[in-house]
Amino acid sequence: MKVLLADKFEAAGVEKLKSLGCDVISEPDLSAETLADGLVKHDPDVLIVRSTKVQKPALEAAKTLSLIIRAGAGYDTIDIATASARGIFVANCPGKNAIAVAELAFGFVLSCDRRIMDATRDIRAGKWKKGLYSKAQGLFGRTMGVVGRGQIAQALIDRAKGFGMDVVVWSRSLSETDAEAMGVSRAASLLDLAKASDVVSIHVAATAETKNIIDGKFFDAMKKGAIFVNTSRGSVVDYDALKKAIQEKGIRAGLDVFPGEPAGSEADFVSEVANLDCVASAPHVGASTEQAQMAIAMETVRIIECMMKTGEIPNVVNLCAETSARTILEIRHENKPGVLAHVFNLLSQSSINVEQMENLIYSGEAAACARIHCSTGIDAALAGKIRDKAEIISLVVKNP
Repeated sequence: MKVLLADKFEAAGVEKLKSLGCDVISEPDLSAETLADGLVKHDPDVLIVRSTKVQKPALEAAKTLSLIIRAGAGYDTIDIATASARGIFVANCPGKNAIAVAELAFGFVLSCDRRIMDATRDIRAGKWKKGLYSKAQGLFGRTMGVVGRGQIAQALIDRAKGFGMDVVVWSRSLSETDAEAMGVSRAASLLDLAKASDVVSIHVAATAETKNIIDGKFFDAMKKGAIFVNTSRGSVVDYDALKKAIQEKGIRAGLDVFPGEPAGSEADFVSEVANLDCVASAPHVGASTEQAQMAIAMETVRIIECMMKTGEIPNVVNLCAETSARTILEIRHENKPGVLAHVFNLLSQSSINVEQMENLIYSGEAAACARIHCSTGIDAALAGKIRDKAEIISLVVKNP
C-alpha cells in the first residue's frame, strides 16, 4: 500500500507504517496548489494531511486514492462532497488532541484574566504598569461557559473544575440527565450561556450549521469584561462582532483560530482582532504538542493497519448516515459462487439499485446470509425469480 504524507508526520509513525509493509512517501511541503501534481506523480492509495487543504482539483487528479486521513480532529480543510462523489473515504483522529487543545484554551483564560501578554509587551518596552495590570477578577468561583460537549470540551471542563470554577454547558445534544452526569449545569440556549458566564470557550466543529453560531446577539448577551476563547475554528465566530464587543464591552479574548487563516506553517497574516489590546493569540497551534502529535500519529497508523487487515476503516466521516433504500432483501443462501451474481443480475434488469449490503458467513462456511438494501420495492414476480435458484435457501422481502 502506497501512503503519501503531505504534511509533517512523527518519525515513529513513519517507521510503524513501513513495518506494516507500506511504501511511505513524505512530501511535507506540498500545498493545496501543488497537491494535485503530487497525487499524479505518486498515485498513492492513502493520503495523510494535517493542514494541507485537499480541494476538488487534487481529488479529481487522483486515480488510485481510496482513503484520506486528516491527522487531527477537524476535517473542514477537505472537500468532503467531492471525495464522497469519487468514492474516497475520509477519516480523522478524534479526541487525540483533546488535552493539548484544552491546555491551550485554559492558558488563554489565565492570560486574559491576568493580561499576561499585554504586561509582557509593556515590560519588554521598558514600561512598568503595575497599577493597570493589578486589576484582575480571578477565576475561583467564577462561571465557565462551554459551547460543545466533545472530548476537548470535557477536558476543559475538568481543568475549569480544578481551578474551582462552576461550569455551564450548551450543546444541541445535551440533556439535563447528561449535564448532571457531567457535573455541570445545562444552558437552555446559547444566549442563556452567554449571560451566565464570566468565561466562554468554544468547542464545536466547523459545519454549515455552526457557521457564525457565535454572533452579535451572543456578544451582546455576554457580561462586560468577560473572557472569550476560541480554539475551534474561525468560521464559527463572527469576528466583526467580536471586535465590536472587545472595543465596546471590554471583552478579553484568547484566539487560536481565525477566518481566512493561512494553510501553511509560515505566511504573512494580519488580523484586526488579534491586534487589539486584551487579545491573546496563537497561529492555530492548539493540537501542537509532542504528546498530541504522537497520539495522532499512532491513531493514523491504527486506521491504516485496520484497513489493511480487515478492510474496515475506523473514524470514517463521509459515510451516508441513512440511504434512500426502504426495501431490504434478506437472503439465506449456500455459500457458493454465482448466487449473489444471480440476485444482482435480476435487480439490475429491473433497474433496482443496491444502496447497501452485507453478506455474513455462518460457521462452517457452508451458508451465508445477505442483507441487501434496495432503492425501490420488490414485487412478488421478481421475488419468485430470485427464489428460483436452487442455492437460495430462503428469501424475506421487507418492503416499506
